[in-house]
Amino acid sequence: MPAHTEETIMAAELLKTDQVLAASSRPNIATSSNIYTTGDGHLFCENLAVRYITKELARKTKYPSPYYLYSRAQITDNVLQYKQALEKHEIKHLLGYTVQANNNLELLRIIRQLGCTAVVASGNEMRLAMMAGFDPSTMVFNGNGKLQSEIEEAVKCDIMINVDSLFDLRHIIKACNKFEKKSSVLMRLHPTLHVDSHPDASDIIDTKFGMHHREFDEALNIVKMEKWVDLVGIHCHLEATIEDTELFKVTLETMLGWVDKVRDMGFNIKYLNMGEGIGLNYKRHLVVEDTQSKTKDFIGSIADEIRKKDICLVLEPGISIIGNTGVLVTEVIGVKTNENKNFMVINGSMTEVIRPSLYGAYHHIQLTEPSMCKNKGILKCDVVGPVGESTDFLAQSYELPYPHEGCGVAIRDVGAYCSTMASNYNMRQKPAEVLVEGSRWRIIRNAETFDDLLKPYLGLPSVGVYKDYIDTTEVHLGTMHPWLTWMH
Repeated sequence: MPAHTEETIMAAELLKTDQVLAASSRPNIATSSNIYTTGDGHLFCENLAVRYITKELARKTKYPSPYYLYSRAQITDNVLQYKQALEKHEIKHLLGYTVQANNNLELLRIIRQLGCTAVVASGNEMRLAMMAGFDPSTMVFNGNGKLQSEIEEAVKCDIMINVDSLFDLRHIIKACNKFEKKSSVLMRLHPTLHVDSHPDASDIIDTKFGMHHREFDEALNIVKMEKWVDLVGIHCHLEATIEDTELFKVTLETMLGWVDKVRDMGFNIKYLNMGEGIGLNYKRHLVVEDTQSKTKDFIGSIADEIRKKDICLVLEPGISIIGNTGVLVTEVIGVKTNENKNFMVINGSMTEVIRPSLYGAYHHIQLTEPSMCKNKGILKCDVVGPVGESTDFLAQSYELPYPHEGCGVAIRDVGAYCSTMASNYNMRQKPAEVLVEGSRWRIIRNAETFDDLLKPYLGLPSVGVYKDYIDTTEVHLGTMHPWLTWMH
């Protein structure tokens, strides 16, 4: 019997066994995650064991690990929590997914099918969102440094533009005059908040985004005189990931006051854009948390004030829609120690999940399977990657069961701001992205190859230098990478 057939049978038996285990120990997905651990220590994504997916990926591709793994059911749950709560409270709304959180094309299509619109921050995100089928007229283009070419594209496509500064407004007016075409705009404001009233308030004041109220007043006067610019809304985005909704409610009250003021000036304000909305508690794995109730409570707490103003609420969730849907699946290379600490070295790194090393973010880490190591104790260690940087860590002073070499390790909650912030540092190839749908899985982004990393060099005159080098070596071209053969 061919080896691959035996492997297929073994994988099928493994899946059958693990699904039985999952059925007896899986939490209620209505209030918990679709990525969960069974009673015997196996990590599952929906109905599939992660170790099964890893084995199958290794069998079918050249670059099996690390890889990003997503749950479609969790994406659906997250969006529906927002949609159902907004509809229950009869709030007019646009639920605008923030594309920069995760721009995988297939995930964008799924999110669009669930009834979201798109919030973009560049010309390429704009194009990608339209490729995914989002309606341009409901999209919002954000950013503090939009290029003139990007603004012109937004105007031509009828995408709403968020005015971030006076020079941004001038550039929008220039584009509108060029095409003699009206553009719908919102204006991003720094609301005046008392910093002492909440520790996160300073994040609004110190951000590079938006306008102070004096600049905002000047922008309003300019727009009032422009026939091609239609002010349809105002915007405030809390830069902090809000877990306590009190700051959001205080800010909302301030912004609703601005809605009245701007309407009194004669503007037909249809939209109030309040940014991200509720955040994601990355440490929720340490404490049981009902995220569904949290979302409902958040929406319910602001419903009355929104309805009174007869305004359409725009939310721009990114982290709360996609954050907890993703896992980076890695493997243990080995464990080492020095005089001060232990290091668990995995094949994932800051090039796939930069958040911990960039700004000290926490990500829950766990083994994807029971450890087979003879040492059955707990290992306190820094979880690090193979990248040549001392700051290449995923966690510090973290406690895990002592793993065997090759043991699967999952970095949780990497759905947002991980794959989109990935890099090729050390010539590392960006990993594959895999989507689980019930009992099926599929690749939704191929892993990069060495060829992909070298494509930007092809066709350049300087590449002849490499040809001269190859000519002076005794390396046989047949043993070299195929892309080099074109130079001979």
